[in-house]
Amino acid sequence: MKKLVVYIHGKGGSAAEAEHYKKLFPAYDVIGFDYQAQTPWDAVSEFTAFFTPLRQQYDTVVLLANSIGAFFSMSSLSEKFIDRALFISPIVNMETLISDMMGWAGVTENVLHAQGEVATDFGETLSWEYLCYVRAHPLVWDVPTCILYGEKDNLASYETLAAFAQKVHAPITVMPSGEHWFHTEEQMSFLDEWVKGQCS
Repeated sequence: MKKLVVYIHGKGGSAAEAEHYKKLFPAYDVIGFDYQAQTPWDAVSEFTAFFTPLRQQYDTVVLLANSIGAFFSMSSLSEKFIDRALFISPIVNMETLISDMMGWAGVTENVLHAQGEVATDFGETLSWEYLCYVRAHPLVWDVPTCILYGEKDNLASYETLAAFAQKVHAPITVMPSGEHWFHTEEQMSFLDEWVKGQCS
C-alpha cells in the first residue's frame, strides 16, 4: 500500500519544511507543496491540479497543513483528494480574521469597500474582494481532522477554533504557552510528539 503525506506551509514558509516531517512518517512518502496562490480562489485550481494525480498514485493521502495553508486546503480540497488531515495553527474562519485585522488597523467596512484595498502597518493588505469571497464561500470540510493549537496564538482565538472543531468533529490539542508559529525547540518537540501520536 502506497501512503503519502503532503505538507502545506503557512505564510512565509516553504515546501522545504516537509523535510522535518520525514522522520515522523517512516511508512509514508513525504513531500511539500510549493504553492503560489495568495487567495482562496487561486488556491482552488492550483491545489486541485496538484492533488489530482497524487490521489491516483497513492492508496492513502494525508494532509499536514499549517496556518493559512490549512485554510487554502479546506477552500480547495475534499475527502475525494485526501483521507485525513493534521492541522497546525489552522486559520478556520477567515472572515473573523479579516474583521479582527480591520479592527487592529482602524479600517471600517465602508472604507474598505470604497478603497478596495488598504495596506496596514503590520504588513497585511486588507481586500474587499477577499472579504466578500470568504463570506460567499464558507468552508465545507468533511475530512477526518486533528488540530494542534498554541495557547498564545495571536491570530485565531480558541473560541473560533473550538466552534469549527465542534462542527467538523475534530479533536484539538492545546500546547500551553504555544504560539501561532511553532518554531522554538520546546514547541517543535511538542509538535513532533503530537504528530507521532496521530500516525497510527
